[in-house]
Amino acid sequence: MSLAPRLDLRQSQSLVMTPQLQQAIRLLALSNLEIETFIAEEIERNPLLDSAPEDDGTPELPAPPAERSEPASADELLSGVGDTGEAALDVDFAAETFHHDSAADGAGMDGALGLNGASGAASLDAPDFDSVADTGISLADHLLAQAGPVVSGADAFIAAHLIDQIDECGYLTVPLLDIANRLGVPLARVEAVLALIQTFDPTGVGARNLAECLALQAKEADRYDPAMARLIDNLDLLARGELTRLKRLCGVDDEDMADMIRELRNYDPKPGCRYGGEPSQPVIPDIFIARRKGGWAIEMNAATLPRLLVNRSYYSELSTGPQDKTSKAWLGEMLASANWLVKALDQRQRTIVKVATEIVKQQEAFFLNGVAHLRPLTLRQVADAIEMHESTVSRVTSNKYLSCERGLYELKYFFTSAIQSADGGDAVSAEAVKAAIKTLIAGEGNAILSDDTLVDLLKTKGFDIARRTVAKYREALGIGSSVQRRRAKALGGG
Repeated sequence: MSLAPRLDLRQSQSLVMTPQLQQAIRLLALSNLEIETFIAEEIERNPLLDSAPEDDGTPELPAPPAERSEPASADELLSGVGDTGEAALDVDFAAETFHHDSAADGAGMDGALGLNGASGAASLDAPDFDSVADTGISLADHLLAQAGPVVSGADAFIAAHLIDQIDECGYLTVPLLDIANRLGVPLARVEAVLALIQTFDPTGVGARNLAECLALQAKEADRYDPAMARLIDNLDLLARGELTRLKRLCGVDDEDMADMIRELRNYDPKPGCRYGGEPSQPVIPDIFIARRKGGWAIEMNAATLPRLLVNRSYYSELSTGPQDKTSKAWLGEMLASANWLVKALDQRQRTIVKVATEIVKQQEAFFLNGVAHLRPLTLRQVADAIEMHESTVSRVTSNKYLSCERGLYELKYFFTSAIQSADGGDAVSAEAVKAAIKTLIAGEGNAILSDDTLVDLLKTKGFDIARRTVAKYREALGIGSSVQRRRAKALGGG
């Protein structure tokens, strides 16, 4: 074998992931609200970008040919040669065919590649966001405001330290002895200040455990008699449903025990949670789907997508004026960036609508008849149908919500695993099985259904699943076991 130096010519093909192409692909994973923030930042950075007023009727002008003396730009990589640019975004972000110029080129890619088709979002019964009150003040500020007029001097310092150790639920999380040693004051003095704090609003704040929290609320309601005290001291027995033993300990009959349990249920086990939280923000849909005569109307939520335009008159004004080489290069860069962003956003919208259209096509039975008719669906099935890469579909369905007449759903909600039909027919969706389990348990009445019974009932409905699967789906729905439901039924009935 010769060891002499020599020159060889080799040809190879690779897709260079430029920063602009990486950004275009990442735009797919952003929700409409995130895109709105991104556009605002780009408008502030690029003077050639403008957000057009809504319904102004201004036509969007096509991008003029760019004068350049450099290799192919990201615009060309996005648009390809003679196509719409759709295929350029439809690529595997982490494929070995990509060439990364540096370690920074691959940074942050993993977060955009979640391929898990399962979704825990979009429960059957959506929460009522309007019922959540926003006080606009933290729990600590609320307590300090009450402490100001009633404590002073060293006690004010102790009170501030105690309030600082109260968690968001309203409980004191640090032993009083530790606080006394840390502050160098007698334990009795710390206990006295804590007793004062426990008289503040909300009632029950400053408690060291659940029993003390409930006891404080019972005292405030003037219901803390010896029987109630014993009941609160034995909450573990109440949780296990040992009512006979509790009645004996408290010295009460069935009617009094039922009355005390109803009283406890009116108390707040986490009194601090009504303060300090961020206001709950309702989810804003990215896509609207409506049934029309002969088909479905699918459109993006234009209210959350500002219309982006390239200010070509401003560009003409700047380009005709006196400018040096650096200024001319900067202006050309800004124009290329503006043109690229308009194209990338347009391509993003068309890709999202294309994926949503296929989802509606695959899950039309759900939109017509409800969750019981949800079909098993995977990312690959949609990707194959629209001739895109699976990772592209994954990005499109991330952090995006669909609004239809049946409610608001995350796009990933429509991708569920398959459950074999008991009669050998078509497989059914896991979400359809969960809906059936919830319906059966909701109608069980006093005859509590065990998991084994649920398996038999589901088989009569055509769902062939094992007991452990029923238990897993029941727990995912937040429904207790038959023992827990039977105990809760007993407590509810007194």
